[in-house]
Amino acid sequence: MVNDSELPHLRRCVELAAQALEAGDEPFGSVLVAADGTVLAEDHNRVASGDRTRHPEFELARWSAAHLTPGERAAATVYTSTEHCPMCAAAHGWVGLGRIVYVTSSAQLTSWFAEWGAPPPAVRTLPVGEIAPGVTVEGPVPELVEQVRALHHRFLRRGEKEE
Repeated sequence: MVNDSELPHLRRCVELAAQALEAGDEPFGSVLVAADGTVLAEDHNRVASGDRTRHPEFELARWSAAHLTPGERAAATVYTSTEHCPMCAAAHGWVGLGRIVYVTSSAQLTSWFAEWGAPPPAVRTLPVGEIAPGVTVEGPVPELVEQVRALHHRFLRRGEKEE
């Protein structure tokens, strides 16, 4: 269960997603937090570079593998604006990270894109539990969902104007 002390981390994820959008990228942001509440690393989407694997959750998994012990990884939490895609869920599971807390689910994101007439993603969305069944996953967090929804809507509208 997500508690009030975790909301600042989730708000930071939304801020990072907004930074990604401002930089011309897709609005996703994530924060890696140690068991004691220390922020270890954070990132936002960087796929506009042309490398579609530059998701923040994937980057945090790679960072944790290079900088944390297996025990520290297992005790850490990844907070993220949107539930991990299958690639990121697999990376999370492979490096042995702990809990995931997301603002919006992949199912919510998929339904919004369909509602807005956006093309389906190149990779099918699946719940994290189907990719990494041993990972504890919590979300969505209703008090922040509309902010993330608005960021994605702005991103899609920006793409429409460029066509």
